[in-house]
Amino acid sequence: MSEDISKPALTQASGPQAVTLTPIRVLLLDDREDNLVLRSAILRQKGYEVVTSSSIEEAEAKLHLIDIAVLDYHLGAGEFGTDVAETLRRKRPQVPIIILSATLERKFGGIADMHLLKGYSSVDDLVSALRSFEGKKRGSPVVVDARDFYYSRISMAMGDDIVLEVLDREGTWQYVNDYFAAMNGHKRAWFVGKNLFEQFPQLGDEWREIVRTVADTRETYIDRRGFQGASHLPTQSPHWNWNVLIFPIKLHDDRDGAVLTARLIEKK
Repeated sequence: MSEDISKPALTQASGPQAVTLTPIRVLLLDDREDNLVLRSAILRQKGYEVVTSSSIEEAEAKLHLIDIAVLDYHLGAGEFGTDVAETLRRKRPQVPIIILSATLERKFGGIADMHLLKGYSSVDDLVSALRSFEGKKRGSPVVVDARDFYYSRISMAMGDDIVLEVLDREGTWQYVNDYFAAMNGHKRAWFVGKNLFEQFPQLGDEWREIVRTVADTRETYIDRRGFQGASHLPTQSPHWNWNVLIFPIKLHDDRDGAVLTARLIEKK
C-alpha cells in the first residue's frame, strides 16, 4: 500500500509569533488492508500523517520517516510486529512504540512503550496514547506505564456502579476505579503504590489473609457473612450494604494479585 506522505506543515497562530508545527508521522503496520484503511482514516482526521506498511520489510524500509510506530503484534505466517520494534529500538531508540495485540499472551512492557489490546482498547485509547507521546518524540526513549489501560478494561466491563480495586498479594493498590477514588476523596493516582491495610487498618488481619489466599490459590472469594461487606466501604443507608467479590488476576508484571469488587445491595 503506497501513498504520498508529504504534507504541508501546520501553522499555529499568525504574525511574528506564528509557530510551524510539523505533523506527527505515525507508522501503521498491519497485514490486513481493511485495518490499515480504517486506522489511517481515523488518524488523519485527528491531524496525524500516516505511513502504512503491510509487511515487516516494508515497515523497516520506512523507519527513518516516522515519529511514532503502531505495530500489530501477529502478522500471520509466523511474523510478528515485535521484530520491527526491535529494529526500530536499535536504530532510532527515541521513537515510541505501541504494540497492538488481540491476546494477553505477552507481558506488558519489554520492547514496546505501550501495549493495547485489540477488541478491548478503543480508538480513543490509541489516540490518547499517541497524544501522550507527541511532546516527547525527540527526547529519550519513553516508557509508559500500561497499567491504566490494562486494568481500566476490567473496570469498564464491570460498570460504573461497582467499586474496583486491583491489589498485589500484600494489599498494595495497583489500580482503583473512579467510583472508589471519589468515595474516598482522592484522585485515582493517589492510591497507586499505597497499601490498603495501612490506609484502612480497621479491615484487620482477616481481610489481609483473604486477599493473600485469593492471590496465592487463584480461588474466588465471595462475602456470604450476612452481606457485611468490607469495612473500608461506607454504608450509605441502614437498608443497604456492600456485597464483596474478590477474584485472582495476573498483574501487569506477572505477579499474582487480586481484584476486590463490591456493589451496593439491599439488605433482607
